Amino acid sequence: MAQIATLGLYGLGTMGSALALNILDNGFGLHVANRTETVTSAFRAEAGALAARLTTHASLADMARAMAAPRAIILMVPAGAPVDDAIEELSAILEPGDAIIDAGNTDFHDTRRRTALVEGRGLTFIGMGVSGGEEGARNGPSIMVGGTRAAFEGIKPVIDSIAAKFDGSPCADHLGPDGAGHFVKTVHNGIEYADMQMLAEAYGLMRYGQGMAPAEIGARFEAWDKGVLKSYLVEITGKVLQAVDGETGKPAVDVILDRAGQKGTGRWTVIEALKMGQSASAIEAAVGARSWSSEKTSRVAGEPILSLPREAVDLPASDYESALLAGRIIAYAQGFRILATASADYDWGLDFARIAEIWRAGCIIRSALLDDISAAFRGDLPEGQLIFAPSFAGMLRDAVPALRRVVAAAVGAGHPVPALSAGLAWVETMGQGRGTTDLIQAQRDFFGMHGFERIGGEAGSHGPWWD
Repeated sequence: MAQIATLGLYGLGTMGSALALNILDNGFGLHVANRTETVTSAFRAEAGALAARLTTHASLADMARAMAAPRAIILMVPAGAPVDDAIEELSAILEPGDAIIDAGNTDFHDTRRRTALVEGRGLTFIGMGVSGGEEGARNGPSIMVGGTRAAFEGIKPVIDSIAAKFDGSPCADHLGPDGAGHFVKTVHNGIEYADMQMLAEAYGLMRYGQGMAPAEIGARFEAWDKGVLKSYLVEITGKVLQAVDGETGKPAVDVILDRAGQKGTGRWTVIEALKMGQSASAIEAAVGARSWSSEKTSRVAGEPILSLPREAVDLPASDYESALLAGRIIAYAQGFRILATASADYDWGLDFARIAEIWRAGCIIRSALLDDISAAFRGDLPEGQLIFAPSFAGMLRDAVPALRRVVAAAVGAGHPVPALSAGLAWVETMGQGRGTTDLIQAQRDFFGMHGFERIGGEAGSHGPWWD
């Protein structure tokens, strides 16, 4: 069994301080430092009685020098140059057997590059995806580890202790080499984008298409969280929509500017999917919708200019519930398709059932479906497609008609539902044995002589337009 490393953590921002308290709370000693000493001092005061296991330092270098080998130093600093700077500083101090752990939201390409760099210097490197926000970091996140397995073994007892638990099992594991952990976290966030967008679209239809008050819609989400849609995002959506702003007495959602931010992981998911020849349509739509939302001034100007009618819709609660179930299955399925392609391309050997299990608690996309997803990957999965697993195929057969009705009603009445409609288009296509790309192949051959594959014949054939 590997020796447990001496732990250090650098970067005491919101996530860093929450993770540090979690480590201390689970009985482990911890060295900490921050770019500014005042933050370190404030953290010691915040730690209270836990400070008995805490050692603070004036700088990253001071902390590294003071720690006993083998050392494992967790970086909780912004992605990009700050990580590279910390690696350079630590590389001059650490020794073989020591590990650097990047626990931020990092582009997996950077993690792969840093792994080669750090390991070329005789050290080990871990890229660790941490999901669950501040609350998760403090009380138990879902943790996706990539990098050298030997380095992981030196911190595994700590990771298992601080991670969220599902039926007593830690929602954390080593998933593969170099950038595997950060890539799984990236795709997790892409699925998160799609799920959030679909929930927002259903809210928009109920609010602006059916005239329901936010609290009434929130109560509906609260009820759905007790059934097939049970999940963290549905739970908090119900709470958000029933909350009241203390200043104005209005529904809290009504005082929030409708301009969504994004930190890059959703875009990274889409970019990597397209690079690998995959199309995660629901995730792409969600990323696009956030980009459109940023054009608030243009949208306000465009409303009277375009004067597009927006009419009422009449849909039962059960249709929304089924449509959201179908949409969530589609988002998960598209995310796992991306993971499968990356696993093959980068020779990671990802265990998709285990990933689903890691996501069952602590992370933002935890939901009741993840047990079924894990079981599907451990069973017979036709064509490797999650939507073809018997359990999910059955759910979709029951739910897709409601998704069609919701999308049709929204489109007919002028309400945008980009993620729900994109997800519907994908699942309809995947259930259609012969589509329309025969015409596209003919067009390509006509204008560019690209050739096509004849049914039952060879590739490189040409059409009669070239006779």
